[in-house]
Amino acid sequence: MNLQIVILAAGQGTRMKSTKPKVLHPVAGKPMVGHVIDTCKLIGANKMAVVIGHGADQVRQQFASEVSLEWVEQLEQLGTGHAVQMAEPNLDDDAVVLICYGDSPLIEADTFQQLIKDVSDNSMALLTVEMPDPTGYGRIIRDDSANVIAIVEQKDADEQQRLVSEVNTGVMAVAAKHLKQWLPQLSNDNAQGEYYLTDVIALAAENGVTVIASQPASVDEVMGANNRVQLAELERCYQRQQVQRLMLNGATLLDPARVDIRGELATGRDVSIDINCVFVGKVTIGDNVVIEPNCFISDSEIGDNTVIKANSVLEQAVVAEGCDIGPFARLRPGTVLANKAKIGNFVETKKAIIGEGSKVNHLSYIGDCEVGIGANIGAGTITCNYDGVNKSKTEIGDGAFIGSNSSLVAPVKVGDGATVGAGATVTSDVAAGELAVARAKQRNIAGWKRPVKK
Repeated sequence: MNLQIVILAAGQGTRMKSTKPKVLHPVAGKPMVGHVIDTCKLIGANKMAVVIGHGADQVRQQFASEVSLEWVEQLEQLGTGHAVQMAEPNLDDDAVVLICYGDSPLIEADTFQQLIKDVSDNSMALLTVEMPDPTGYGRIIRDDSANVIAIVEQKDADEQQRLVSEVNTGVMAVAAKHLKQWLPQLSNDNAQGEYYLTDVIALAAENGVTVIASQPASVDEVMGANNRVQLAELERCYQRQQVQRLMLNGATLLDPARVDIRGELATGRDVSIDINCVFVGKVTIGDNVVIEPNCFISDSEIGDNTVIKANSVLEQAVVAEGCDIGPFARLRPGTVLANKAKIGNFVETKKAIIGEGSKVNHLSYIGDCEVGIGANIGAGTITCNYDGVNKSKTEIGDGAFIGSNSSLVAPVKVGDGATVGAGATVTSDVAAGELAVARAKQRNIAGWKRPVKK
């Protein structure tokens, strides 16, 4: 099958009160139209055209890396039928065309697939939904045999038609040869003065083409957003879907309403996630991991049996098994923890490799550093990795002990089993097994008179 997709994304979204085109407003950190594009990729289209209008350059720039997309510009916004007319010259005569919307990010690939299956030489497919309150939606009109024969927009519907609760979602699939035949016949003789794509339904009925209506698994799938309130509702709906998936996969979420997933989160078995945790980008979490409240984790891998304590931040970090992190720890990009490593409270790491069983327990900054196995980094230790121009590396060997409040001025090496005395400023290498003491000699002054308040 030659499947070709048209995504309508030309609307301004004036009710958003924004300089940003409506389809670029994010749901779970991704533009709404980005969700639609990703779903369309799953169903294997031969061609994907995006119809853009308001903020066209912004939309193109946002998806500049999507080289497979074809951009079609609708210079005048004269309705959905007009938008598809702009894309029609790009469609192959033998194609099946799926038409969807850039501001409806929750539709599942299975829903699209069902529509595509219902298209033939004698049929087209339409996605409809039952609404308790259909106000504002186009009504599905059926004949006495329950065949779909037309869609009537709210402003054009009479009193009886407005009682219909089955409404149009705008999503349809149709043979390109039929679409090319019907699009030139669309008229703008209606209350909006626009060319409605929905009028092809009546044309199909007139030409003996059966309109097969199907409905999504959930009404939530077809939700769109015209203002910030509806955008927030979309966000909550998306998050509900994500956390349900996690829980069905064996994760425990102590309050599913207070976890946000803004990317791809994969969890193992018996994972526990407390409240107010945010996951961004691609995050993988192993079995038996515990994540305490208020953690932010982006583009990271977390190994089995690791505990991430409250208020910790992980960014592009790789954490092995059995690690202990936090509370109030920050693992910046390039941090790699080996098995059973410990990063304690108010510790920041960046581009640091922490060896198996090594500990950085308190109030330290470890950057551009490689720490061996079983080392202990005392409270207040700083690797001075930046001289104002260049970054340099610190190496700390297996079993080394770094005393509290030490400064290691890179580039510098501390050998296996070496000790750095508390309060030292280390500017040259420390050989294996040596003790480095680098501080002024203490001098006690007898008879010292404390200052008094004048």
